[in-house]
This record gives sequence, structure tokens and C-alpha cells, in this order.
Amino acid sequence: MATDPPIITQQITKDRREIKRPPVNVCLKDVEDCLIYDRYGLSAPFKEVYQDRKSVIIFVRNFLCHTCKEYVDDLSRIPGEVLKEAGLRLVVIGQSSHHHIQSFCSLTRYPHEMYVDPERCIYKKLGMNRGEISVGLAQPSPHVKSGMLVGHMKSIWRAMTSPIFDFQGDPRQQGGAIIAGPGSEVHFAHFDMNRLDHMPINWLLQLAGVQQTLDLSDKPKIIVV
Repeated sequence: MATDPPIITQQITKDRREIKRPPVNVCLKDVEDCLIYDRYGLSAPFKEVYQDRKSVIIFVRNFLCHTCKEYVDDLSRIPGEVLKEAGLRLVVIGQSSHHHIQSFCSLTRYPHEMYVDPERCIYKKLGMNRGEISVGLAQPSPHVKSGMLVGHMKSIWRAMTSPIFDFQGDPRQQGGAIIAGPGSEVHFAHFDMNRLDHMPINWLLQLAGVQQTLDLSDKPKIIVV
């Protein structure tokens, strides 16, 4: 008799310190049939992104959020051959209209898979956080380079210059990261408590089986000869 996949009941913190967080309970059977949409508006059940192989799935707040934009900037620097060698899929899921996917991919130069959950079906059913929650001594995301004021100004400018003037998602919705598959097995889950609570990318990749540490910096590299 088949049994449900294991449920993740304890969340690992990204800086390995003891931080009080509510437990994360993830059962993919609750969301496997939620529809996600690609840049062309074509729908597919969520389970298609993790059924065939292990996947690192990143849920972002909204496409106007400067912290999410800078996080995806660094995700875009992950070489496709590294994912292929590890047998991984990398998937980003937002909660805007599908019309914003192409422009966000162009802005961040993100070359991997991206979908949207415009009704926040997956976000809601998995219980991802809404609002900003402090995490005490946790280190903020190492992938966010802009300060709050400059970041907000950039977000406002992108909203004003967008062909479709909207928030590109619920501005109070937080994201998270899940490593899942093949099948419905969940290997790791992290729900962001606030906009700076991203999981460091290299740690996520290592948890998913990538052996090497990637240089995700955009700083010029110095070659010693």
C-alpha cells in the first residue's frame, strides 16, 4: 500500500544558528495539481517541475521587489552545465501575471526555467508567510546589494516604465525554497520570513548535490600571471 511522502517538520536555518522559527510542513500532494504558467500563458500542473528529477524550486515575492530581482540576478549566474552534471532542474516561480516573465528574465538575464502562480495557489496551500517577520540574529541575504531606499526607487521606476502598471504580485507575500523530486519526495524546505531571508544559493545547491562552490559575484576577476 502506497504511503504519503515524508513531511518536513523542521526547518534548517541558513546561518546554522539556533533561531526560533515556526516548523515548515510541506506535503507536495497538497499542491501537485495547482496550475503554473509559462511566459506564453500555457499552464501545467506544479508537479511537472519535480516529477522526473530533483529540482531546486525558488518562490519569489514579486517581480518588482528589488531584493528578489538581485537574488535572481545571482541565480542567473549558475551555469547550465553545473545543473546538468548534478541532474538538477532550477525553477523560479513568481506570483504575477505571466506577461511579466519575459521582461523579468531579460532584466536579470535569467536563462533557466521560470513560471508564475498568479492565484498564489501554491503559496497559500503550503502556508508561505505574508508580511515581514523578524528573524533575530539571522544574517540577511548575501545576494542583496542595494540599500532599502535605492532599492525602492528602482522598484518604483520599473513599475512606472512597465507596459503593464501593477504590483506584479502581492507585495506582502514572502517566498521560499524547496528541494524536491524525483517524485513527491521533499529533501529540504525554507520559507522566507521577510524580504531579506533568502537561502544562500551555494548552500541550496550543495544541499541538492552540487559538489563545487560557485563564484556568483559580478565583480571583475583578477587573474595572476
